[in-house]
Amino acid sequence: MSTPMSGSFNRPGAALRGGLSLEYPMSLGVFSDYLEAQKAVDYLSDNQFPVQNVMIVGTDLKQIERVVGRLTWGRVIAGGALSGAWFGAFIGLILSLFDNGVNVFAVVISTIIFGAIFGAIWAAIGYSLTGGQRDFQSVTQTVATKYEVLVEHKFAEQARELLARMPGGGPTLT
Repeated sequence: MSTPMSGSFNRPGAALRGGLSLEYPMSLGVFSDYLEAQKAVDYLSDNQFPVQNVMIVGTDLKQIERVVGRLTWGRVIAGGALSGAWFGAFIGLILSLFDNGVNVFAVVISTIIFGAIFGAIWAAIGYSLTGGQRDFQSVTQTVATKYEVLVEHKFAEQARELLARMPGGGPTLT
């Protein structure tokens, strides 16, 4: 664990997404879940360690897709109509703000109806273009299976000494 990490993390100024970087990061350990990695960083913070020199990096990413239901013509049209109705209600409220002499209720109801019709048609067109290739609805999430805590090389020894005294121990995986 005393060697710098390999790969793009160990180049001076190697920037990750959003400008997150450490010059020469060293691994303090790999944790099996995020809460354990967070607990280690929190312990460092509680002991006045300069935590601005620490990163938690999720590794071994996997994509999980949970199928939540079957996609039918009825669901597609109903979903499109509902989505269009909400958008129509929003447009109707916006339009009614700019014209003082109108019946707000009539404007909002008419835009809800037009929105629902447009949404249903648009959803039906989109669904018909899939050709039955994806007849289900799902929710997708990308999750890490391990979390590595990295620290700037100048602070690695201090961080290791602190984590060695942490109640409950340090990393669960190495």
